[in-house]
Amino acid sequence: KGFSSTFTGERRPKGDRIFEALGATDELSSAIGLAGEFSSEKGHTFVDQLHKVQCMLQDVGSNLATPLSSAREAHRKRTSFSEKPVLELEQWIDSYSEQLPPLGAFILPSGGRSSAALHFSRAVCRRAERCVVPLVQAGEADPNVAKYLNRLSDYLFVLARYAAMKEGKEEKIYIKPEP
Repeated sequence: KGFSSTFTGERRPKGDRIFEALGATDELSSAIGLAGEFSSEKGHTFVDQLHKVQCMLQDVGSNLATPLSSAREAHRKRTSFSEKPVLELEQWIDSYSEQLPPLGAFILPSGGRSSAALHFSRAVCRRAERCVVPLVQAGEADPNVAKYLNRLSDYLFVLARYAAMKEGKEEKIYIKPEP
């Protein structure tokens, strides 16, 4: 009948922003899974990190599916989301960034299949973040969920550049078209 249930048992329309955020997060995990498969074929050592991210996205989904306005303490305890995964992403970002040449221009999603799939994942991540921010602002989701998605998109960008570099693939740069 066009309704679904949250983890708290609350019935909401399928078009509710909670289900929109859950769908975007699920799509993000799928995109990362694809990027992980391409990256695995190239022997990248960061594939285990991508798998860990997918597991964290399950926890993100649990938090989103538990609107704080209807959650009991037992629900909140089971689906809380800490700052620890955010800090881990920041460490990973720093580690890969140190190995990359500085950016001198805007780059386009490119650099081989692994890199392009990671760029696609980054774009999906930004959309998921845009879906989650209103939930956080309304007090329905943990602010660390939005922080995680924000840092995750940065991680995916850096990782895309790193994959291109490791594979010896050229990143295409933005060139302003002639008028």
